[in-house]
Amino acid sequence: MDQTIEQTMNQTRKQKGLTGFQLKYIAMALMVLDHIHYFFEFTGKIPIWFSMLGRLSAPLFLFCLIEGFTHTHNRKKYFIQIYSIAIIMGLIQFLILNFGLRRPDGFYPQNQMLATFSILIVILQGIDWCAKKQWAKGLLAIIIPSILPYLAIKFGGMIPGGWITVNILHFTILPLHAWIMDGGTYFILQGILMYLLRRHRKWQVSVFVITNVILYAIIPMVTIPDITITLLFTKAFEWMGSLAAILMLLYNGERGKGNKKLCYWFYPVHIYVLCGLSYLLYFLIR
Repeated sequence: MDQTIEQTMNQTRKQKGLTGFQLKYIAMALMVLDHIHYFFEFTGKIPIWFSMLGRLSAPLFLFCLIEGFTHTHNRKKYFIQIYSIAIIMGLIQFLILNFGLRRPDGFYPQNQMLATFSILIVILQGIDWCAKKQWAKGLLAIIIPSILPYLAIKFGGMIPGGWITVNILHFTILPLHAWIMDGGTYFILQGILMYLLRRHRKWQVSVFVITNVILYAIIPMVTIPDITITLLFTKAFEWMGSLAAILMLLYNGERGKGNKKLCYWFYPVHIYVLCGLSYLLYFLIR
């Protein structure tokens, strides 16, 4: 009887808080606010707090990615689903950049977060292989995506048409973390730290907050004379992503109920819908 009561109490504890899907849906809603500001800022009508709230979305998606990678039964399928969408989005971005498809004011979408996540998954798998003493493939999975940007810089100019090839590869099958504006190198490093601390939630979230504040608040204030505390609450507000820690701590460890396909495809679909609408609105009001 005591064992049954204990099991019931444990189940009740698990049900409290937010499930994985609930976190994703919150992140999706915040992301939409952020991108409304991103695509329509030129109108001067979108409040800045849309983007402030949106700072929480990427860290939440990162947290959910780490949980998904840790618990999925098929990591290969998990990677391919994210990587394939990243390739499609990268190719679209390449076409926009190289075929005169930018908005007349020069704007174009730079949303490559799934490319960042694809690189991170490969590195995390390498870490997991190393933990299992599968050193050869583990180290390759960590080192190759890490050094690719530097190899691209070194060899891009040595081959005729090298930079064009590098650009095509970057926007399709071999994204380069140092060249990605949406996420990129620091985000990957942060993801690695959070993965290594995944079994210690409070430490995991604490490291996330500390690294976020150091990069987006302390370093700018120390190195850039124009950055003041006031600006941290008006324009230089990337540090506000640290507030995602509150929602991370509310995660109850349960996957919950939700639509996986929606979570994968909502990102690119809403990007290009908002992008198309912003192009149309720009021509109408200019």
